[in-house]
Amino acid sequence: MTDQIPPGYLVLRDDAVRVLQAWAAPDDQQETLRVELLEHCRSHPDALSKQGPPAHLTASALVLNASLDKVLLTLHAKAGLWLQFGGHFEPGDRTVLGAATREAREESGIAGLELAPELVHLDRHRLLAAGFGRCSEHLDLRYAGVARDESAYAVSDESLDVAWWPVGALPPESAHEIGPLARAARRQLG
Repeated sequence: MTDQIPPGYLVLRDDAVRVLQAWAAPDDQQETLRVELLEHCRSHPDALSKQGPPAHLTASALVLNASLDKVLLTLHAKAGLWLQFGGHFEPGDRTVLGAATREAREESGIAGLELAPELVHLDRHRLLAAGFGRCSEHLDLRYAGVARDESAYAVSDESLDVAWWPVGALPPESAHEIGPLARAARRQLG
């Protein structure tokens, strides 16, 4: 089976395993997810490929302002929700952090955006909206970064809008998802 997987995805899978093995989860829930994602990588060599199993590993990033009191979110065209930047791995990606950085730069329009090198948070969620193809679940490895200029962003083709949201007043429909990520990012970046 591994002979059908492009070599770049095997390199990415190995990097995901390395990242997950090295990460010290901050609580029991995150530790459970860390173990689940490691097992998924070990069971599915193609776990990072869009042509892999219906549960795909993805990489994302939450962008915060310099004072860490706002998050830059995208109104995701397929999901119809305000979310962090992120998505599937691409053939040119070599590391999980590199993929998260690429996604954040592409979707935010912030060309020089840098992410902190440490994993911030993990998430596993079903995809309820149409348009995700064979992918039915995302196993998301999440990073965070700081945008120094709050005005230096743009709306990409994948987004309906991009906007800053106060951490204490997140969009109601996605606060349950963004809230824990924002708290984890602020702890790490603060």
